[in-house]
Amino acid sequence: MTADITPDKAPVRTWLPGFVALAAIWGSSFLFIKVGVAELHPVQLTFYRVVAGAVTLLVVLAVLRDRLPRDPRVWGHLTVVAAFGVAVPFTLFGYGEQRVESMLAGIWNATTPLIVLPLAVLVFRTERLTVRRAIGLGLGFLGVLVVLGVWEGIGGAHFTGQLMCFGAAACYGVAIPYQKRFVAGSSYSGLSLSAAQLLLAAGQLAIVTPFVAGLPPLPTELSAGVVASVLTLGALGTGLAFVINMRNIRVAGASTASTVTYLIPIFAVLIGAVALGERLNWHQPVGALIVLLGVAVAQGVLGRRKPRPVVDVNAPAEPAEFAAGPGSAAGPGSAAGPGSAAGFGSAARPKSAAGRAFAAEPAVSTVESAAVEPAAVDSAAVEPARR
Repeated sequence: MTADITPDKAPVRTWLPGFVALAAIWGSSFLFIKVGVAELHPVQLTFYRVVAGAVTLLVVLAVLRDRLPRDPRVWGHLTVVAAFGVAVPFTLFGYGEQRVESMLAGIWNATTPLIVLPLAVLVFRTERLTVRRAIGLGLGFLGVLVVLGVWEGIGGAHFTGQLMCFGAAACYGVAIPYQKRFVAGSSYSGLSLSAAQLLLAAGQLAIVTPFVAGLPPLPTELSAGVVASVLTLGALGTGLAFVINMRNIRVAGASTASTVTYLIPIFAVLIGAVALGERLNWHQPVGALIVLLGVAVAQGVLGRRKPRPVVDVNAPAEPAEFAAGPGSAAGPGSAAGPGSAAGFGSAARPKSAAGRAFAAEPAVSTVESAAVEPAAVDSAAVEPARR
């Protein structure tokens, strides 16, 4: 027996609330970073944030009776991803937001796919460069120059802050194709790999933080707003967002779920304007639109018709190929984040039904940009839940 299974055709009411919630969560992350760096050194903020996220995912892992990876090679590769997909970009966004508006950091996060693609083509050789993708890259980097406002001159703390945010996006651009090249296809669940990634990042930061920023202050020494921001960044922005994004992909399909990439900078701008009273120069939102247009062209979003796969509903589920892609996304984000495809299937099969559902998920970069990961380079059909 066969049936046409088209997740992207699911009723909008079944996935739209989670879709909007995810964009709001990841878009608001830049607000909480801005609040956090008011009292914490960027490295200390990242350390607390990653610890909160790791604890959250470990709790989910225990509830679903899943387990952490046991292969030393997987841990070795995840060590690289933890550095470039979590520790370094999170910290760079913190440094950047000491100098620029939170909404501008959200805009820079959207450039991740533009960095992922050339690295995936030239360095990791996981993708091919086509004319369409080259045009998209050209448009995207034109948008970057417009966001920077290069005609106004280069220099100053504001420009440095923008470069730091762009550097964070560049780190995601390394982590996502690296994950696809060296970790994708492993037998561990996406939840398991993401939890391991955060644990490794927490360990790296625990070593570095005292030397760079000194011992972090106790939570009791921080204001309630900063404590709430740290917990929200870790528990909500990483833990709950992971669960929501995977549900979105199961219900709406990967190609629909990946378009959350385009809403994240919109929420970042709106939240920064309303909550912090921030303002942008005219060329920054214009440049952001050009960047998103370039991303859409490179990903083939414009004018692409998605095939209707015919799936045998009685056949055993197979792992779907997952494209590297922003934000958190190691992207990630996810990321990565907002975000990064890390693995499929479930060799370490969880005992619960919920755990088995998560076990088929690719791991994601635990970052805001993780959301962009599925769309960063061309991958139209990814059925299991992501991130």
